[in-house]
Amino acid sequence: MHLQFLSAKKSFLKLEWIIKIIIFILLTIALTSPIVIDKLNPLNRHGKDIVLAIDASGSMNSSGYDEEDEFSEGKRLSRFEITKIIASEFILKRVSDNLGVVMYGDFAFIASPITYEKEIVVEMLGYLTQGMAGQNTAIGEAIAIGIRAFKFSHAKTKVIILLTDGEHNSGSISPKEATALAKSKNIKIYTIAIGNEGEADEALLQEIAKNSGGEFFSATSAKELQKVYDKIDKLESSDIKSKEYIQKEFYYQIALLLACGLLLFLLFREAKR
Repeated sequence: MHLQFLSAKKSFLKLEWIIKIIIFILLTIALTSPIVIDKLNPLNRHGKDIVLAIDASGSMNSSGYDEEDEFSEGKRLSRFEITKIIASEFILKRVSDNLGVVMYGDFAFIASPITYEKEIVVEMLGYLTQGMAGQNTAIGEAIAIGIRAFKFSHAKTKVIILLTDGEHNSGSISPKEATALAKSKNIKIYTIAIGNEGEADEALLQEIAKNSGGEFFSATSAKELQKVYDKIDKLESSDIKSKEYIQKEFYYQIALLLACGLLLFLLFREAKR
């Protein structure tokens, strides 16, 4: 019996030393004050909500849009692929805003819901391919689905940037009806005609932009398209974007609480002896 007591005491002393070492490590961690820094305070993530409606019809498979090879890097890229590159740059610039993507052809669908996580939107955009929504151009559907993307939006400013190189020739809703719906919901539409002059229905795109309080742009090359997105970026600039917020989250409390808990355990054992 006496030997068993000594053995138990020896085991506890060994455990006591292990606990003391753990306490020392935890206190050291607490003193180093682990911290996570986020340069964008989530409390300030209340910018504008923007939906990019991108044409993925058959004509968007045409090449030769990047004649100066500024984005193609020697590859033979289609209008759709070049549009994705330039649109991705625009998305990542919108620091304080929420963005989403609608793709359209014969029909339209939400390719990426409106979110603050721009890297995810760009990643989703990268997965999209020309022809996924068919070969025609449903401009009315693109606007209507773009409006649907704002269903849970609480932003004061809602914007659709609609890009196409063709004419409306598909879908169950007309561009006129869809634009009227957008206007009733205070959604502004910027329209962009890309490709050779006369390919897109510029008169329709001008009407959509005018009736919704937006603006019409034309871009016959990739370089011009980048300038258009840059101009929209300035037109829809956000006051929040010009400021930098830093959020600091300290985690030393966790290590300190664990150390205190173990210390109390040792004191309790000591008092019982």
